[in-house]
Amino acid sequence: MANLPPSSTRTIPGTSDIPRHIAIIMDGNGRWAKQRFMPRVAGHQRGVEALREVVKACRQMGVEYLTVFAFSSENWRRPAEEVSFLMSLFLKMLEREVTKLHKNDIRLKVIGERSRFDETLRQTMQDAEQLTANNTGMTLTIAANYGGRWDVMRAVKLMLRDHPELAQDFGEEDLQPYLSMSDAPEPDLFIRTGGEQRISNFMLWQLAYTELYFTGTLWPAFDRNEFDKAIAWYRQRERRFGQTSEQLAGKTAAKQESKGTMDG
Repeated sequence: MANLPPSSTRTIPGTSDIPRHIAIIMDGNGRWAKQRFMPRVAGHQRGVEALREVVKACRQMGVEYLTVFAFSSENWRRPAEEVSFLMSLFLKMLEREVTKLHKNDIRLKVIGERSRFDETLRQTMQDAEQLTANNTGMTLTIAANYGGRWDVMRAVKLMLRDHPELAQDFGEEDLQPYLSMSDAPEPDLFIRTGGEQRISNFMLWQLAYTELYFTGTLWPAFDRNEFDKAIAWYRQRERRFGQTSEQLAGKTAAKQESKGTMDG
């Protein structure tokens, strides 16, 4: 438990110009296709290409963790034929991309409730995770049949299963190891494409102090230029974590003074 990443509500995490962890809701595939008089599935196919480009950009930039919302627990409400296509596309993507991810030292992780997926897809997920488990260049996490409330409720149940004595009193440090993203730092930057300005039950616990970036660009059109815009916006943010601007300015001045003393 001691090696878990710190919580932003309990400690002040370090920051830098490069987000350590980026989380993305990839929204707008269907609308992108509709604007081009194409079937919705064409938008999902193009969305895979956009994801490939963002993974490449993150790897080049030095981002350590990228988490994307591929399929929410609420997405089962979509038309059956679209859900079926998404499952097929997810399977094909895993089969086609895992070797490339492994070659580029990228670890793949899938979070979410897997019981509703068929056996072939579940096995493919497991095989991909096992193949890339020891990679250290970057971690790509795909949230599939995932919901933030599900994540917290599941964590509570697992914690109480292992530690029933905590039923009357427990803290963040007790619950954190059971969350789906317990091994990753909280996201520094959240991106949602497609124009909507909500987090839609995605990583509710982890986004407590994340910078939220919303863009009207539809996901299939979210290219390297759009990604760079999000990073530029992030670099302009003042990440206070409950502190005042004056406190941050004082800490910055102290660091510069200390650096000057050491250089001298």
